[in-house]
Amino acid sequence: MAKSTKQTKPRQVQSRPGSEKPMHPKPVSKTIYRGSGKLNNKTALITGGDSGIGKAVALLFAKEGADVAIVYLSETRDARETKKMIEEYGQQCLLIRGDLSKENFCRKAVTKAIQTFGRIDVLVNNAAVQYEAKRIEYITTAKMHKTFAVNIFAMFYITKAALPSMKKGSCIINTASVTAYRGSKYLIDYAATKGGIVSFTRSLSANLVKRGIRVNGVAPGPIWTPLIPSSFKASRVSKHGSETPMERTGEPAEVAPAYLFLATEDASYMTGQFIHPNGGEIING
Repeated sequence: MAKSTKQTKPRQVQSRPGSEKPMHPKPVSKTIYRGSGKLNNKTALITGGDSGIGKAVALLFAKEGADVAIVYLSETRDARETKKMIEEYGQQCLLIRGDLSKENFCRKAVTKAIQTFGRIDVLVNNAAVQYEAKRIEYITTAKMHKTFAVNIFAMFYITKAALPSMKKGSCIINTASVTAYRGSKYLIDYAATKGGIVSFTRSLSANLVKRGIRVNGVAPGPIWTPLIPSSFKASRVSKHGSETPMERTGEPAEVAPAYLFLATEDASYMTGQFIHPNGGEIING
């Protein structure tokens, strides 16, 4: 686990969607404590579960007894490594490759997960893209549409498809961002989608509460994932997270326990809420 001291990362970049293999240092994905069966006999569907936060969540869920379906775009090497690690915990892992911006694929992905596991107990809407632009005029229509399609439209597609298989006691966890609460001058469209996710989560929680399905979210701060070196210039990557009170990036393994809490009966009295693992930034959200 990363220490709470000021740190910088080596200068590095890579192409989208990014992979963990060339990152240095490697993200920390595994939590250190032993599982206690909190998700025994549960099934989870996690978008963007091949690497980063999604991978750490998938591993922790598996450690706690869940079978996991992972939806990912194209990084099959990362996905296969994550599957191998999940199976080492004695759990099943289904890999589903495709583009979440396409509604038809989202429906097919959910169908595959249900055909394999019979149902979905925990849905984690986590996948996202971002494109840095220093001026709003530099945000192309195509990239803006892509950002909205992947970051929030896909949540509608996946959730609509999954709900018929989700019974009372199931839950949905959506990944927002600290940018939803304080904005980001160079990630305007990305921050807008994350703000939309907050409202989507709160609205959906009210809509589903009488069906016994909880809907919550996690709003991470700067976390060391492939999204970072594949999105920003090397100079910014090396300083990622240094502006937080803890003066460092967070590790995926430091975020995953928030998802586990929301996925279990420990959070049975919580819906429409967000947890903020962000290195100490106060956002009053």
